[in-house]
Amino acid sequence: MNQSRYSIPAGVHRVEETIQRSRFITTLSHVPASTDAHEFVKQIKDEFPDATHNCWAFAAGPPGSTAHVGLSDDGEAHNSAGKPVLNTLLHGGVGEIVAVCIR
Repeated sequence: MNQSRYSIPAGVHRVEETIQRSRFITTLSHVPASTDAHEFVKQIKDEFPDATHNCWAFAAGPPGSTAHVGLSDDGEAHNSAGKPVLNTLLHGGVGEIVAVCIR
C-alpha cells in the first residue's frame, strides 16, 4: 500500500504507437530509488534487443523533486527525448516513476 502523500504507479503500464512507420513502445513503472530505475531500463533493453533507441527518464522521489532524476536520449538528438520525458514526469503529479520509450 502507498504510504506516501502522492500518487505512485501501481504497476507496469505499456503503450504502443506507430508514427510514420516507426514503432514506439513506452513502458512506465514504479521506482522508489535510482538503482531501481536503472535496473528497469536494463530489463526493457533486454526485452527489446532489436530496438534502435531506448530513451528513458526517471524521477525517484515525490512529484517535482529533482534530487534523484536521470535521463538518456540514447542516440537521438541532444535533449530531444529524455529531457521532454523527464519534464513530463516531474510535472505529472506522480512520483517514483520511470518511463522507457523504445523505437
